[in-house]
Amino acid sequence: MDELKGDCANCFGLCCVALPFAKSADFAATKDAGTPCRNLLADHRCGIHDQLRQKGYPGCTVYDCFGAGQRVSQTVFRGNDWRTGERQKMFAVFPVVRQLHELLWYLAEARRLDPHTDLDAAYAEVERHTVQAPDDILELDVAEIRAKVNVLLLRTSERLRASAKSYRGADLIGARMRNKNLSNADFRGAYLIGADLTNADLSRADMIGADLRGADLAGADLSTCLFLTQPQVNAARGSARTKLPAVLDRPVHWNQAGAGKRR
Repeated sequence: MDELKGDCANCFGLCCVALPFAKSADFAATKDAGTPCRNLLADHRCGIHDQLRQKGYPGCTVYDCFGAGQRVSQTVFRGNDWRTGERQKMFAVFPVVRQLHELLWYLAEARRLDPHTDLDAAYAEVERHTVQAPDDILELDVAEIRAKVNVLLLRTSERLRASAKSYRGADLIGARMRNKNLSNADFRGAYLIGADLTNADLSRADMIGADLRGADLAGADLSTCLFLTQPQVNAARGSARTKLPAVLDRPVHWNQAGAGKRR
């Protein structure tokens, strides 16, 4: 699934230009859509990449384009830099392709866990959309595409999980769920912001769309979670004892002192 991971070396810094952000706990300054971040260098790299959290940009460490940046830069616009090419169109195409690449990531995960020809066909169809001409991409009904994919993802989840309690869409902000057996649970779209999941067993739990910002995953077992993404993990807090799926990377900030401790 390497092609569904961001490759900044082959992107024109699209997430640093096309997307807006507001001054907050996540960003040290406000930036309008289509305006380059003040930390963006001439070679499209970030000037503070190794110090984003220290400099007040933790929001950047959570974001993941799922490989959409290089797809738009090198395939859709054939290597033409936004500084010299179709600037506004490129910025409009990027968030659309980013959504499609997220769907590809989920489909790739489903194919890995429970291979089926219907998943293969869906993956091929979505991928075909990502390499169309810019105008064709902008005409796509992403909501309709997402709805079709979600049917397959839900079917995969139900096949892989034993019957368990559903927390789908639940408000679990700040919930104390440490040491709980939450295996096979359905956390689709649940709000787990700041939740205490220390040492929780989340084996085979469906985490698609769950909001894990600030959640404490110290010692938790997420090694076989379904549809857990890198942005979700990056937004949470964990420890050296946190077990993650092999396809995900352990966030660098988890290694900092106190990263997995309750504040």
